[in-house]
Amino acid sequence: MFSRAISAVISRPVLLAATAPARAFSASTRSLVDISAKKSQRLRRINPLTVLGTNAPPEPEEAVDNILYNTPSKASKGPTNRHVLTLLVANETGVLSRISGVIAARGFNIESIVVCKTEVPALSRMTVVLKGQASEVEQARRQLDDLVPVWAVLDYTGTPIVERELALIKVSAIPPETVHDDLAGEAAHAGSFMSPIMAAGLHRQNVIELARNFGAKVEDLSHDAVVLELTAKPDKVDSFVKMMKPYGLIEVVRSGCMAVPRSPIDSYDETNGEEPTAAVPSVDASQLPPG
Repeated sequence: MFSRAISAVISRPVLLAATAPARAFSASTRSLVDISAKKSQRLRRINPLTVLGTNAPPEPEEAVDNILYNTPSKASKGPTNRHVLTLLVANETGVLSRISGVIAARGFNIESIVVCKTEVPALSRMTVVLKGQASEVEQARRQLDDLVPVWAVLDYTGTPIVERELALIKVSAIPPETVHDDLAGEAAHAGSFMSPIMAAGLHRQNVIELARNFGAKVEDLSHDAVVLELTAKPDKVDSFVKMMKPYGLIEVVRSGCMAVPRSPIDSYDETNGEEPTAAVPSVDASQLPPG
């Protein structure tokens, strides 16, 4: 019996040593299985399709959410262009909020919106400028046209129009304290013989001269600031603001885009090269003087 116990004790480490590689191999294979399972879980959709079986059918809200989630979204195609819409709406409370809500619900960013009354007391005119694809803007136009307070929606995109924007720009009349590095030497040299009053006068004169080149008018002039008014196309207003930035912009107020379609011009016959002649009105002989 004693010899059997000794043989059992001696053989036990051998068995442990023999089973150690098997345990290590099983642990490594288990880790590989876990990694593959994690990868498959990552590739799996979060909300799988609901399978209707013997259980109770899902609620309508759950079914609709499931259908919307699993419906592939159509990739948007087409360029994003600038669109100008003019709306003739009823002059009543809440119309602006309803129209802006419809546009915002479709994800459009409104660049400018101008609302004003017309010569008709019960009618207002609204000009909206936004960027988007032609198909999406057309859907928004139809949806706006279906609103009760809206009489008509006109899309001026691609139509010859007269487009203007009013801007009030307040520019500092005092020259900035710091200048560009390449003008630092000239500024130091000029400071030796030019007083601050003369420097401010020269700065103000340059601002007014640049404004006149753009067709802007001086609406207010003081020791501290100059208020300029410019009515032009939005692109020209942008350029004017950029040119005035080095002089020190204090405040910029823009009204937004206003647009009116151009009147068509009757073209003459190009084949004959003759311009249309005005019709000579018929003369009533009874209205002529005697003799």
